Amino acid sequence: MDGQVKVAVIYYSATGITYQMAQAAVEAAGEAGAEVRLRKVRELAPDEAIRSNSGWQAHRLETQDVMEAEPDDLAWADVVIMGSPTRYGMVAAQLKQFIDTTGPLWANGSLADKVYTGFTSTATSHGGQEATLLSLYTVFYHWGGIVVTPGYTDSSQFVAGNPYGASHTSNNGEIAPDQTALSATALTARRAVLMGAALKRGMAG
Repeated sequence: MDGQVKVAVIYYSATGITYQMAQAAVEAAGEAGAEVRLRKVRELAPDEAIRSNSGWQAHRLETQDVMEAEPDDLAWADVVIMGSPTRYGMVAAQLKQFIDTTGPLWANGSLADKVYTGFTSTATSHGGQEATLLSLYTVFYHWGGIVVTPGYTDSSQFVAGNPYGASHTSNNGEIAPDQTALSATALTARRAVLMGAALKRGMAG
């Protein structure tokens, strides 16, 4: 068995906030020794809605070369890190639609015994960050996954304040992820890789 941990960072982002957090996760996972895939999920919004928001349109052009996620990315990975902005305390419909394509993999057990974690962003404080992460983790439980969170395992987490996963408040997309949010995302990714490596070694033995 190949000893290198394979990480899939799968995200949805409209205006780029969650994308920046995804990039932090990719960088940290790579620095931790993992092979990493960055994948965006397919956009569902109509073109006229995207064009009506300059930030949304600009971000779509910025990330046009990022490959779209496929169920095979989940089958390939030892560790899956998912990110989504909050929509009424749940993940965005775009990420949920991708999740809903995973039935065949779930049915044959291909999603079990992997490490999973997540990150999110909201427009306002207390906008559903914890609820979004917990709803995402419910999916992972159904898959038979092993959820790894940042907890309070680093002093930076007493500033970030969210033990469930990395999160950021963007003030309706006006504030990019700050160093606190990016550090929390990196910590989340590193812990996922660390636990994924331990699990992979243990299962190989």
